[in-house]
Amino acid sequence: MFWKRLISGIVLLAIAIAAMAFGNIILAATLLLISMIAYRELTRVLCFSGEEKGIGALEVVGYVGIAAYYAVCFLSAIYGLDQRFLLATIMGTFLGMLLVYVLTFPKYQASQVAACFFSVLYAPVCLAFVFLTREQDLGIYFVWLILISAWGCDTCAYAVGMLVGKKRIFPNLSPKKSLEGCIGGVAGAMIIGALYGHFFVEASFPERSVAWIIALICGFGALCSMVGDLAASGIKRNAGIKDYGNLIPGHGGIMDRFDSMIVTAPLVYFMATFLL
Repeated sequence: MFWKRLISGIVLLAIAIAAMAFGNIILAATLLLISMIAYRELTRVLCFSGEEKGIGALEVVGYVGIAAYYAVCFLSAIYGLDQRFLLATIMGTFLGMLLVYVLTFPKYQASQVAACFFSVLYAPVCLAFVFLTREQDLGIYFVWLILISAWGCDTCAYAVGMLVGKKRIFPNLSPKKSLEGCIGGVAGAMIIGALYGHFFVEASFPERSVAWIIALICGFGALCSMVGDLAASGIKRNAGIKDYGNLIPGHGGIMDRFDSMIVTAPLVYFMATFLL
């Protein structure tokens, strides 16, 4: 299991690095694919609990809305399309789901409509901020803060927790997480962020002293990544499942591997926009 998890983790990291490095349509398409799979995993858990084998009309509206949202993201970032269309696609998806609810009543429960719309916002919309960050001015430098905050924190937290972790702070939600591991994850992300800011960003722009700002962003991003990880774990515990899927050997589904990045991406985008 360890080697399977390690190899699949390395492959995922390589794909993420390549997509972020290229940006543009490659990153947008990669995120769209990941978002579609994550949406499917979430709706299976939150909306239908395996009762629908195929894809229902409610889900179809979600898929169309996600595709439209990413198309607008791409067009707004690359060609300057008005970003107000992003909000329009979200509201259009919401209204489309309400229409399906009304036209097919009583096939779907109101709770299923709410859960389907939540599933669109939770993974697909949040993950789109990876692309939006990359396509900013100097986004090639700042998009890596998402990886540092999410996967850097996860790696450091795991290492510190294994070495000195004793105090369990979320025994009902994630029994293996320790206070020492959480502190180590945040501190590790901040240190990696500071080193990245000094040796890469400041080296390219000597007139800008941003290493401490990048460390701060990575620290807050790390905190958000742990919230994302715990929230995804809470959803699984509510549903009584171990993993969201089995797509990624040793990790589970897309939601199992990208849960921390999903929440971190919007925060890094806004903090980088305002502070850098």
